[in-house]
Parts: sequence; structure tokens; C-alpha cells
Amino acid sequence: MTIPDFQSIMRPLLEHLSDGEERTNDETLEALAAHFKLSASELQQLLPSGKQTVFRNRVAWAKTHLKQAGLIDSPRRGVYRIALQGQDLLRSTDRPIDMRVLLRYPSYQEFRGKRDNSDVKERPLELPLEMTPEEHIEYGTEQIRTQLSAEILERIKQCPPEFFERLVVELLVAMGYGGSRRDAGQAIGRGGDGGVDGIIKEDKLGLDTIYIQAKRWEGVVGRPEVQKFAGALQGFRARKGIFITTSTFTKEAQQYTDAIESKIVLIDGSTLASLMIDHGIGVTTIQAFEIKRLDSDYFIGDE
Repeated sequence: MTIPDFQSIMRPLLEHLSDGEERTNDETLEALAAHFKLSASELQQLLPSGKQTVFRNRVAWAKTHLKQAGLIDSPRRGVYRIALQGQDLLRSTDRPIDMRVLLRYPSYQEFRGKRDNSDVKERPLELPLEMTPEEHIEYGTEQIRTQLSAEILERIKQCPPEFFERLVVELLVAMGYGGSRRDAGQAIGRGGDGGVDGIIKEDKLGLDTIYIQAKRWEGVVGRPEVQKFAGALQGFRARKGIFITTSTFTKEAQQYTDAIESKIVLIDGSTLASLMIDHGIGVTTIQAFEIKRLDSDYFIGDE
């Protein structure tokens, strides 16, 4: 049997976890390999990078999509179990489970960047079909980035508040603020003072100061919280502030920052994860591709 694609793995994976017990990655791989009757050579087949097997990679992607739909969860690293929604789905249908089915769930719509779930059963699945090789690379890169962003936010929420403060310092320094890492570390950490968690230099010379509010938030951050931060800035006679959260901001909060004199930049969880990826904070490069084209000038002879 050929190695199944990651969508074909979704239902067998849910059924493997259906008893509610926690399963390690290795236990799941072994069970699914037996289910699909994969040969030893198929299990050893590597990705082009040579750093991971194809089957393990596809199982990991199946887990990612099921987890974003709220059908499975991970109580600790490398361990998975079925969620109540996953059990309900298995009981409600015996049909294959794929990305089209997952689009019924709001959390998965958000993961895929979709907000409208109307007529989801009738809407065709938006998957790339006729694409150039370059488009395939860009699409795949974007999918990997989306998954990585979700993993970053989940990991941040599991870490203590002090870690989040250090993370903010690392990110702002990587973006060019705060001068040296040592200067920035001394500047931030004066938290709990009138709604301000810290301060950092805007540039290496310290010509201006930026005040910071950095909060790991579960719910949506509304206007009152942002307004409280703006009031704290006025108390310090400050003109610039950055409000960073692992959550999102309401439309009213965003409109409020546009209307006031102080300049407050709102960085939500999605933007935070994106900035961390762009500036190499908490991530590492495992593979790089070089795309080359024909150099027409090389083939032009001397005239």
C-alpha cells in the first residue's frame, strides 16, 4: 500500500484515540502503520530533506489540523488524546474526515484564515490544484508558517509570565529597539507601575522612550484595557506605547488607538508570532531552498 496523504490519516488517527487514553507519538505511528499495512521500506521513505520520514511528517500534519479543529488535544509534549468534539464527530458519521469536514469548526476556520462558515457543507474545498512549481513552494511555505505560528502561541501560553517578558525584550531588540540586549533588559521589568509593564529605548541613542504593556491574555482585549494603558502613558507624559498580547483586540480597541493623540501600537497574538518568525526568536531554520533561473547573459557570446 502507498503512503496515505495526511487527510486520509485523519479518521484512522481519531479512531486510534477514540478510547480516550493518552497516546505518545511513537504509539500512534506504530498503530497507524499497522492500519495502513505499510511496508518497512515505505516507513523508511524520507522527505527530500532527508531529515524526517514521509509517514511521520504526514501523521504530524494530520495531528496539527485535527488539533486546530478542537478534535484532539495535547496534555503534554509528544502526547495526544481525543477531545469531546472528536468523539462526537466519530459518532455522528462513518465517512472520511478531511479538511472540508474540519471547516465546520470555528477554530479551524480561524486557523485557515476563514471567518464565514455559511453553507460550509456545500462550499468546495479550497485546495490548490493547477499551480506552478513556484506556487506550490509558496503555498507549502505559508502552510508551514501557519502551523508554526499556532505552535508558538500555544507554547508561550504554557510558559510563566517572566518568560513572556524576556521574550518581548528579545523581540524588540531584534527589531532594532532598546540598544543592546543588556540595556533593554534593564529598561523592561519595571512592571506593575500604573498599567505599564516596562520601558525600552526607541533607538540606540535613547532619543525617545517607548512604554510597554505585555500580557498573556485568553479572552479578547477590549477598549477598557487599552484605554487604561493610554491613561498610564499620560501619567508618565509619554507619547508612544506598545500593547502586546497573545490574544486579539476588539474593533473598538483598535478604533480608540486611532483616535487618541498618543501613538499606541497594538500587537496581537498572530502578529507577535509572525514577528518572532521573521526575526528568528524562538524558532530555528531546519531547511533552506535555493531557486535558480537561467542566466541568459551568460549564453550571449562576445560581439
